[in-house]
Amino acid sequence: MTSQPQATPPLRWAIIGTGGIARKFADDLRLTGSGELVAVGSRSAERAAAFAADKGAARSYGDQAELLASGDIDAVYVAVPHSGHRDAAAAAIEAGKAVLVEKPFTINRAEAEELVKLARSNGVFLMEAMWTRFLPHMVRIRELLAQGRLGDIRQVNAELGVWFKRNPEHRLFNPDLGGGALLDLGVYPISFASMVLGTPSSVLGSSHFGDTGVDAQTAVVLGYEQGRQAVIATSMETWLRNQASISGTDARIEIDFMWYSPKSFTLTDRTGAVERYDFSVQGNGLRFQAEEVARCVRAGLLESPVMPLDETIQIMGTMDEVRAQAGFRYPGE
Repeated sequence: MTSQPQATPPLRWAIIGTGGIARKFADDLRLTGSGELVAVGSRSAERAAAFAADKGAARSYGDQAELLASGDIDAVYVAVPHSGHRDAAAAAIEAGKAVLVEKPFTINRAEAEELVKLARSNGVFLMEAMWTRFLPHMVRIRELLAQGRLGDIRQVNAELGVWFKRNPEHRLFNPDLGGGALLDLGVYPISFASMVLGTPSSVLGSSHFGDTGVDAQTAVVLGYEQGRQAVIATSMETWLRNQASISGTDARIEIDFMWYSPKSFTLTDRTGAVERYDFSVQGNGLRFQAEEVARCVRAGLLESPVMPLDETIQIMGTMDEVRAQAGFRYPGE
């Protein structure tokens, strides 16, 4: 009699935070076969309980330490406001849990380096939740780039602008919570440029600040070896075109509107020939990063080769430089 292989049990997740992105993650986790939501934590026990009831988690906590002491949690998704990322992630790392930290990873590079050092010294998996990087269209784009289909890549263009109604109490407008266009929105195109071109050799930024003290609009030009460039725009004051392109000597890739979400794209070569790449994705697009965490943890990896920790540190450093040029520091920096 031949024994059947045992199915790999799903990764047992806890979510710390109950905002919109946490809800989307919980919804998408249901679409995976690799993970299940077992617990939710919040500073408010009432919010945690309501979230857990809505998303099917068995337990809820109003105390983070109590949640992290649970022995049946394998991984923690940190989805609190930006200013709380470091402390929540550090506590989860010290509790021995695999950790997925919502973007931006931290407020600045120093905090990012602190978390990475802590994870490596504790032998714990850690990853930035740059969910865009794991989407099917981004996977295909990386394949095309690796094949050399674009020739010598000369320029990356990407923008992310969304109009938000002014609300000084909302985290986006609050410097105490790490608000501003750059950290919340600009991290997407900066990470996209990093994926394509790597670490910039020069950073030139320009920011306009709103009346709450955070950047409302920021433009960035990143320089690379041999004259390559990335041109980036981000805004909380207007809907931009929200498209992205990668241009090379042989062809260019143009990603459809809202390029940072599950999308399709075209490849146009210099003769004008067009190839269309269409993708259909169930859910919000956050399932793929959860599946990457599960894959890495099962393989015994301490970080993802698709979103490496050293690259996350570099991206935070790029945003630090943009803020330094604008003369902007967050409280406590």
